[in-house]
Amino acid sequence: MALSTAFTELLGVQHPIALAPMGGSAGGALAAAVSNGGGLGLLGAGNGDQDWLARELPIVAEGTGKPWGVGFQTWAIDAGAVVRALEYDPRAVMLSFGDPSPFTERIRAAGAVLIIQVTDLEEARQAVDLGADVIVAQGTEGGGHGARRGRSTLPFVPVVVDLAAPVPVLAAGGIADGRGVAAALALGAAGALLGTRFQATAEALVDPSIAKAILDGRGEDTERNRVLDIARSSRWPSKYTARTLGHPYLDRWRGRESELAADPQAKQAYQDDVARGDLLPLPVWAGEAVDLINDLPSATDLVSTLAAQAEDALSRAGRH
Repeated sequence: MALSTAFTELLGVQHPIALAPMGGSAGGALAAAVSNGGGLGLLGAGNGDQDWLARELPIVAEGTGKPWGVGFQTWAIDAGAVVRALEYDPRAVMLSFGDPSPFTERIRAAGAVLIIQVTDLEEARQAVDLGADVIVAQGTEGGGHGARRGRSTLPFVPVVVDLAAPVPVLAAGGIADGRGVAAALALGAAGALLGTRFQATAEALVDPSIAKAILDGRGEDTERNRVLDIARSSRWPSKYTARTLGHPYLDRWRGRESELAADPQAKQAYQDDVARGDLLPLPVWAGEAVDLINDLPSATDLVSTLAAQAEDALSRAGRH
């Protein structure tokens, strides 16, 4: 059976699967591969770095003839980044983490589908009021940044589905195989947005050591924290913590975030450790479903596999 939903119909994609626009690692090749597989590839434009956009936007735009999009960390960008992305005529633009209102009219005027990711009900209500075409409901199981005081995917998604109806909702957080996609549909979502699973693919822009850590990682090894943002001197708002795999600086500074923030020598030591190769180049952003990831396939093939798994799971559920 074909998994046709309001999301697939709106975006013109084959499968109700989207790539999380992971800052930096969801480059043009990965976004194009997901779109070529029948999902929606979303370029991880992060803070809107102009050099990065200049390199990666042509790759996705030329790498697929199917719908694709761009995602931004809203707190970190200016209008110029959005304008630059819109020059390549993406089918969708996704805004996450921060107030999306300064950018929504420009996106809508360009004819792109407006996707807004939300981490709590206040953000969900704002997304509805702003006229989002698609809302992503992110649960706290997800890898990378999310709500410091959020809800798990299972209880959060149905609440957002009910609040946002008839706007289609994508479920995000702790989804790494087709059974998770099927579960999202059962919760009333119109699809699923996956991050960690797509980090472990041939096209992802990640250091091989990061990919290996994901393959070796376990859900119980993950932890939401601000320690690594503080150690890296990252400007991420304190409202959003990040789920990562274990890390030496987590063990050293857990519960002492204020002390770390006030210690420039400790932050310099972090950079020195990275430069020497004693630490991985970046924290390993990984969700609780990391146990389900044990290979590095092409993202194009992975989309088809996820869709087939979801169809099978729903078919089995229908027989009971």
